[in-house]
Amino acid sequence: MNFSTPELLWLLVLLPLLTALFLWNERQRQRLMEVFIQSRLLGQLTSGVSPARRRFRLALLLLAVTSLALAAARPRWGITSEEARSESLDIVLAIDTSRSMLAEDTRPNRLERAKLAALELTQLARGDRFALLPFAGSAFLQCPLTSDAEVLRQNINAIDAGIIPTGGSSLAAAIRTALTAFVDGDQSHKVLVLITDGEEHEPAALAAAEEAAKEGLRVFTIGVGSADGELLRLPTGNGNVDYLRDEDGRVVKSRLNESLLRQIAAAAQGFYLPLASSKSMETLYQNGLAPLPKAKGESTQLRRLKEQYRWPLALALLLLLTEIFLPERRREVSNVDMSRPTDKAVALTIALLLSVFSFTGSVCASPASALQDYEAGRYPAAQKEFERLAEARAQVPGQSAKARLDHNAGAAAFQSGDFSSAARHFSEALKAPDLALQQQSFYNLGNSFYRLGEQATEAQQKIQMWEQSLRQFDGALKLEKADKDAEFNRAFVQKKLEELKKRQPPPPPKKDDKKGSSQPKQQPKEGKGKQEDDDAGGGKADNDKKQKAKNGNQKSTEPQNGDDDRTDAADKPDEAPQMSPRQAQRLLDAQRDDEKALIHRPSGKSRERRVLKDW
Repeated sequence: MNFSTPELLWLLVLLPLLTALFLWNERQRQRLMEVFIQSRLLGQLTSGVSPARRRFRLALLLLAVTSLALAAARPRWGITSEEARSESLDIVLAIDTSRSMLAEDTRPNRLERAKLAALELTQLARGDRFALLPFAGSAFLQCPLTSDAEVLRQNINAIDAGIIPTGGSSLAAAIRTALTAFVDGDQSHKVLVLITDGEEHEPAALAAAEEAAKEGLRVFTIGVGSADGELLRLPTGNGNVDYLRDEDGRVVKSRLNESLLRQIAAAAQGFYLPLASSKSMETLYQNGLAPLPKAKGESTQLRRLKEQYRWPLALALLLLLTEIFLPERRREVSNVDMSRPTDKAVALTIALLLSVFSFTGSVCASPASALQDYEAGRYPAAQKEFERLAEARAQVPGQSAKARLDHNAGAAAFQSGDFSSAARHFSEALKAPDLALQQQSFYNLGNSFYRLGEQATEAQQKIQMWEQSLRQFDGALKLEKADKDAEFNRAFVQKKLEELKKRQPPPPPKKDDKKGSSQPKQQPKEGKGKQEDDDAGGGKADNDKKQKAKNGNQKSTEPQNGDDDRTDAADKPDEAPQMSPRQAQRLLDAQRDDEKALIHRPSGKSRERRVLKDW
């Protein structure tokens, strides 16, 4: 047992103060009565007053205050389990760390401004998973996909211009490496946010973006720097500053290549944004990342303590009611005189309170238990309880409460797989005057009819159910046009329905006789038609036999049984074994794989003279 807000337990320190206050008030009351009332009249006026009852009422008040303090602290005990499913978007942050990012046309420099933009994006997209990928002449995945904001922040702050040993700037390497950060088989959207100045020293960036788009990668490019460019300054050992020069000794000036970044984003279904204002990352998130559907993660069972504040709260109310109706005087007569108006009022009040409590308990406890069954996964039990409550509410005027119970019963039936009952309950819920409840019922009714169509064995039944599902989704969209879920589900069902109708055989064509009569022609007899088929087949078989007989003495040069990898070296021991075309292709593929594995450490000299650009 523990408390959700234990800091409110300090209210219990008020109990000694309240006790002292009540005792002091009692003594002051007694003293004033002795001062203003004569002693011979005091006994008559206080006859029947019970000091024990007064102390008992004081104890009831103190216990009520204690119960209220415990209820405010929200005690918890008992274990409950619930299913939790996370939803997130997987985003790879690729930050250019080449030496051109040290240009100071964007303060303090391009690299620091890119790191600040990456941190801002992680704050805007809380709940999504991020991976960090620094790149220069090559790229590597520094931090895999994670939802830990602190780990991501530390990795971003650790990026500097020398973190990649290979100089230059290869956007193609960044795009290809980003694909390795995503899990194979994941159907969610793959997003790459490329923060760079766009200086690409290899012409393969656009081709890499087109190939990545085919694999489902969506690229958003963020340009850092200015179109006018900036000279690259380098600190020297004696404290002075020199300029970066190329192999010919010319000073290097780095410029923002916006045209290339726009082409890459367009090829990969994204868009380009210059990092020129404080609203750039917010625009990227609202217009580019937030509209993308989030992938549902694996469901996990969470165990937590149940909130039990209702019990001390109910005890406090009961104690206060008891203190109110408990009189200070003892009754001189045992029987209640119902002829007196005061006794009638007290009796009617008590009876009314008891009836209200009994009715509230019978009505409120059942929905709560049904909801607990639903949250615990006991869907059949929850469905029966909601159906019982809906039948009870049918006798009460007004359809709002009954419609909600029908809607809940339909949800429980849908979860348990009873889609027919779910459709019936959602149809009853459509009678509610609440438009929001009607829209939810239309949406759930569309899902129910789709599931019924899936269970149907005949194609015509599937078509009827799915057409009914489309009508329900249309009703949901009429009530709320901005319901993206209903729009998506309707498009999905429409696609499935069209595919099913295309697979159906076309209706048999109507054949009219030569005289134009409306009567159908007489079908040919089966015996004759079959005989003609056998004759035709026999003729084909005879031709095949003649062809085989004609070619029977020719030796085939084709490999037998489809095995084109075998050689005749075993039959010809004097000759060296020959390599088949498939084996040669496999050897070439293996050599290509080795070349891909050693792409960052090439051996030998290049055939072409390549100008080294280390910025």
